[in-house]
Amino acid sequence: MTAYLNLFIMFFSIGAFSFGGGMAMLPLIYQMIQKFGVMSPDKFSDLVAISQVTPGPVATNAATYVGLDYAGIGGAAVATAAVALPSFVLMLLVLRFMKRYEESSITKGIFEGIRPATVGLIAAAVIFVAETAVDAAGGISGESEFFGIFAVTVLLSGKFHVNPIMLTVGMGILGVFICG
Repeated sequence: MTAYLNLFIMFFSIGAFSFGGGMAMLPLIYQMIQKFGVMSPDKFSDLVAISQVTPGPVATNAATYVGLDYAGIGGAAVATAAVALPSFVLMLLVLRFMKRYEESSITKGIFEGIRPATVGLIAAAVIFVAETAVDAAGGISGESEFFGIFAVTVLLSGKFHVNPIMLTVGMGILGVFICG
């Protein structure tokens, strides 16, 4: 029962106090799993990879993974529900009042402040995920493979617009050969 309560508190607070989507939530998820001693940094790096590869929102996938790893199927259900509940309730409230105040200068100002903050949170998540991925790849010795795969992915995605699913699968296969 304590495991379920820990998962609920952890993911409810993540869902309630993080903004900007799943990638922006990753630093808070990492802080919480460290605070509660739920998983190691190596497993967290795996969580990020699996959350990216599987369909659905990153935060929901991450919650499901952590819950399953920590407390089985019940833990996965509790963590997934807990991370989604605050957003669900907040969206019901926001939608109810949004039409009434959408032209307000206060509402417009709020969105002008939230947009750059969200970009900053996503940038922080990118840096954080890169650090944990390099550590999981073996630190300095694994950096050349990590940055090689990273550079090829950026090139293929940015320049040639290769499908992200194909890139993910392809880089996973490449990782087997050069890192495995």
